[in-house]
Amino acid sequence: MRTILIVLFLVLYVIFSLVALPVLALVGKFSPKRKQLMSEACIKCGLKIILFLAGIKKTVIGLENVPKDKAVVFAINHRGFFDLILSLSLITVPCGAVAKKSLNIPIFGTWAKNKKCVFIDRENPREGIKAIMEGIENIKAGTSMMIAPEGTRNHGEGLLPFKPGSLKMAEKTGCPIIPIAVNGSDDVWENHFPWVKAHHMCIEFGEPIYPHDMNKEEKKELLDTVRNKVLSMYEKNKQYEDKKK
Repeated sequence: MRTILIVLFLVLYVIFSLVALPVLALVGKFSPKRKQLMSEACIKCGLKIILFLAGIKKTVIGLENVPKDKAVVFAINHRGFFDLILSLSLITVPCGAVAKKSLNIPIFGTWAKNKKCVFIDRENPREGIKAIMEGIENIKAGTSMMIAPEGTRNHGEGLLPFKPGSLKMAEKTGCPIIPIAVNGSDDVWENHFPWVKAHHMCIEFGEPIYPHDMNKEEKKELLDTVRNKVLSMYEKNKQYEDKKK
């Protein structure tokens, strides 16, 4: 039943998009920033409705660690679509994301671009560099970026290794990195595909990590430092989640 409700809502959202997106395009001709903020509000509303229809119960930890006066890079573990849905519904600052090119589909892709998301082609290193450079420009302009450094959804225990270069946006801009750990997202959909099941999710926003405050040796270990922080939060909150079942 939840799956049917979400599908029906997505159909209605597509109909809404046929009107909203042209209006936003017109707004963008006069004020690109207003277009971005209006798009953020529409997307966040849609994500919250999906979470409600899915019957998600959530525990949110550390949201106060997200700076409101500067752009950051969010480094999140990736177990399913709902970890991105939950995290992006909670973040109150303008935030884009690095997504795979296959998600750049009609309507969804337009909304994502309005939100300053960038699409990366994993098979084309040159295009990948171009996408990261676009993300860097977004950060310099004040929009935070989210990336899943594992590079793909993890269906096993713990975390996959973080991809080399996945934190390049933070390294090049000097912006803080906010590690995010999400538990329970794959138990909403992926583990029951194609059905959506009500489930408890836990999300924790860790304290900022500042690459520019690190010495040379610490910078070499940045990828492992961020991964270890995400992993420690994930393992801690896995036990907490089990108590909520």
